[in-house]
Amino acid sequence: MYSKEEKRDMNIRFWDGFKEYMKKSKSSVLARVNWLSYPTNVKDTYLRLHCTQSATAVRFDIQFKDKEIRSIFWEQLQELKSLLTSHVHFPANWIEQMEDADGREISRIEWESNEWSLYNEKDWRKIYGFLKERLIEFDQFYQEYKEILINLIK
Repeated sequence: MYSKEEKRDMNIRFWDGFKEYMKKSKSSVLARVNWLSYPTNVKDTYLRLHCTQSATAVRFDIQFKDKEIRSIFWEQLQELKSLLTSHVHFPANWIEQMEDADGREISRIEWESNEWSLYNEKDWRKIYGFLKERLIEFDQFYQEYKEILINLIK
């Protein structure tokens, strides 16, 4: 069992290592991209990376405060579902309504694996590979179809 400080240090090393791992990975259209803070260009939508002792995930969170806007955005994503599925070659969990850690109601598309642990350094390369593949695949989809989503919110 790790202490709180050891976990914090391991988290920092893990994410610094991932940042280095992704340094040469390019977006399908963007010259430079900070993969840890992917630019969705739509306020209240976020592509988040999640890694813990028991799960690794890439999450596309839709957090509009207005439930109707979130619903319309979600419906559009549902219409693009087959296209997204053809780009991201890993099963996704589509969660229309859930409560996040802060108690906000959100919608989420999540690509998650429970095969590895952040606290086992031998797993890091596998985790990095999983995250990279999902990010690159999502980026290819998002760059191709983001205008539909951006224009929906305007």
